[in-house]
Amino acid sequence: MTDRRPLPTLLSQLLVAFTIEFDNESERRITALDSRRRFLVSQAMWANFMQYVGKEAIPLREVEPLARITNLGGLERWGYVAVEPDPADLRPRPPRRDLMVRATPAGLRAQQVWRPLAGEIERRWRERFGHDEIGRLRQSLSALVSQSDGELPRYLPVVNFGNGMLTSVPRPPAGLPAAGGGAPADLSVLLSRGLLVAAIEFERESDLSLAISANALRVLPAEGAAIRDLPRLTGVSKEAISSSVGFLSRKGYAVVEPDPAASRGQRVRLTPKGRRAQDTYHRLLGVIEQGWRARLGPDGAGGLRESAQNLFDQADDGAPRLSQGLRPPPDGWRARPPYLAQTTAVIRDPGAALPHYPMVLHRGGWPDGS
Repeated sequence: MTDRRPLPTLLSQLLVAFTIEFDNESERRITALDSRRRFLVSQAMWANFMQYVGKEAIPLREVEPLARITNLGGLERWGYVAVEPDPADLRPRPPRRDLMVRATPAGLRAQQVWRPLAGEIERRWRERFGHDEIGRLRQSLSALVSQSDGELPRYLPVVNFGNGMLTSVPRPPAGLPAAGGGAPADLSVLLSRGLLVAAIEFERESDLSLAISANALRVLPAEGAAIRDLPRLTGVSKEAISSSVGFLSRKGYAVVEPDPAASRGQRVRLTPKGRRAQDTYHRLLGVIEQGWRARLGPDGAGGLRESAQNLFDQADDGAPRLSQGLRPPPDGWRARPPYLAQTTAVIRDPGAALPHYPMVLHRGGWPDGS
């Protein structure tokens, strides 16, 4: 790799790669346990919510901050949790916050798959990239995250369309243990928290979220682009692009107009306000990295960049080692249209095809908005 991607971009792409490998293995194991092939969800749903509920029901209010950063309604519809009244509560219609939540039998089976999996993926990465390399990356990320204010969740929150995908991080409930015992901070936790530090710092100075800026805003050239091309250019789904472009248009950062090259297509181009925001995005990522260098010292921030970049640079016979975990099961959803083209691009060149910031949507928590 000869480009110099911003450090938050490198961390973002590593987290997405880790998550895809987690999700691919999760899909293999869960579908083997459940022949009904229920709706699958991504690592974010496990890390930020499902690990805190078990067979015994707990008050919903105890995990309400975590429900806000995942998709409790989806987990309920998809059969992973049950939300129901407390048998001791005799009111005919108790308010939702007084309900109880528990994992269903299907949720408990999925938890058996999820609980050890992040640790297993990290061990694969140690074998693939070298124990010392992953150790240095962990050490640098730990130093960065230790300087954050307050406790951060274990994975990036589901983005909120209502606030323009700005980073909103409710504090996790104090003293809430993970069901079945808490897991240590694996590499995905450190990457997620490092990215949350970057997003919080970015959004202090920007009116646009880092999620929108790093993906849709970043790729728009001066002459504009066909909306149908943006998923390929950004690595995020059509749904995530549609929401991002809609927000940019409503707020005056972009104009959506008919595409003269396609009878039914549309193009999007930046307004002067949008071009200023694009310049701000590039400038602020440089400022953030400079700030990390000042706080961690040149060796700390430089070591973090070097370790992250090394994971992209390592290859076997010209094929990136990072791609080894990105191949989905032969019958997996990422191996089927319409996802196959993007999956192929990611495997061929992760640094070019992975998102520059995870787009964790409510549709299942997939980090590319799928």
